[in-house]
Amino acid sequence: MEKRTEKWSSKLGFILSSAGAAIGLGAIWKFPYVTGMSGGGAFFLIFVIFTLLIGLPMLISEFIIGRGSGKEAISAYKTLAPNSLWVNLGRLGVVGCFLLLSFYCVVGGWVFVYSLLSIFGRVIQEGANYPELFGMVTSSPMITIAGLAIFLLVNIVVIALGVQNGIEKANKYMMPLLFIFFIILVIRSLTLDGAMEGVRFFLKPDFSAITSESVLYALGQSFFALAVGFSCMVTYSSYLDKDVSIPASANSVVFMNIFVSLLAGLAIFPVVFSFGLEPTEGPGLLFIVLPTVFGQLPFGELFLSLFLILFLFATLTSSFSLLEIIVAAFTANGKHSRKRVSWISGLVVFFAGIPAALSSSLLADLKWFDRTVFDLTDYLVSNIMLPLGNLLIAFFIIYKMNQSLVRQEFFQANTLSQSYFHTWKLLMRWVVPIIIILVFLSTTGVIG
Repeated sequence: MEKRTEKWSSKLGFILSSAGAAIGLGAIWKFPYVTGMSGGGAFFLIFVIFTLLIGLPMLISEFIIGRGSGKEAISAYKTLAPNSLWVNLGRLGVVGCFLLLSFYCVVGGWVFVYSLLSIFGRVIQEGANYPELFGMVTSSPMITIAGLAIFLLVNIVVIALGVQNGIEKANKYMMPLLFIFFIILVIRSLTLDGAMEGVRFFLKPDFSAITSESVLYALGQSFFALAVGFSCMVTYSSYLDKDVSIPASANSVVFMNIFVSLLAGLAIFPVVFSFGLEPTEGPGLLFIVLPTVFGQLPFGELFLSLFLILFLFATLTSSFSLLEIIVAAFTANGKHSRKRVSWISGLVVFFAGIPAALSSSLLADLKWFDRTVFDLTDYLVSNIMLPLGNLLIAFFIIYKMNQSLVRQEFFQANTLSQSYFHTWKLLMRWVVPIIIILVFLSTTGVIG
């Protein structure tokens, strides 16, 4: 096996980068509003259970495939299952990451614009119309394309610098700052009058509010929360040394992801309930409801800026992993420089993202199946390609990959019991595929 030139410098760097890849729009934007619409505390409890039963086994699987092969996504499956169709699973991941990045960076651009406006005191103003402001940002071709370009530029620069000097170094600064900012916001939220009502809503399970739909939402949220399914973690773990325990690293990433979801709920729901708002506001919670709330607090602009900056950090650390899987695939043969491929890939993603960026303005009337370009790409990636990728990875790790290598990677650098290994295999063989199929059928409208 050829020696990789790219490596993580430490276990901490790998864990922070993997956690950064997982903690993004799903944890900070989607999780609070889905929780609000799905019963609060009971939903959070179900989400945690499913994250441990689905997300953790899938994450361990991708780590095993990546380090076991020592290759990025496409080459990993080619190495572990030569002369077979399984290489297409890696290609699915690269194409999926490309499509996901094309609209993910559009939202990243919105967050960048909002962060900039907030820092300069242009969001919270007397008589401000926040729905109108959000509409102005998302419907302006110039603003959305500029936001897309700047957000992608940051990604290109970081990825071009490499694994250690780019991704790892950025995450070593951004992830601790993300937790610090979050804790500051949680403390401020919990000191508001009536905050405990929001805490009770978020942490006290009320199973009477749970429906079959909300259970499926919890399945989906736990499923998407850890950046598994597109082999991003296969690529990340291919840079990992053999003296690091894969299950222990996966446990750390999952714990951090659940902790961030907890902080997101504690930062948002006490504020929402304190001001008598409904927790079921949906996607507008971040861009419309929170500015309304923070505008009524002392130093509200400061706290809104902190929230937007941490959200920007989380969005960036996730997008790094999406661009990295693309760049790694095209630099695997050693014929092309990382810097050159990073710039070319970034430019291609930029042009591919323009239709999604214009979906609320010039291309608002361009629809397929009653969906804009942005919505259709989101649906294709989230509801079809991602569940399919997860299902195929589950089959690959159990039925195709050399089981001696699987066992070797699982037990490398740790003293875990055999029962842990057998439990993981049982989950991957039966529980994970069945749940993935249920989520797939529900999100595509076949059931539910």
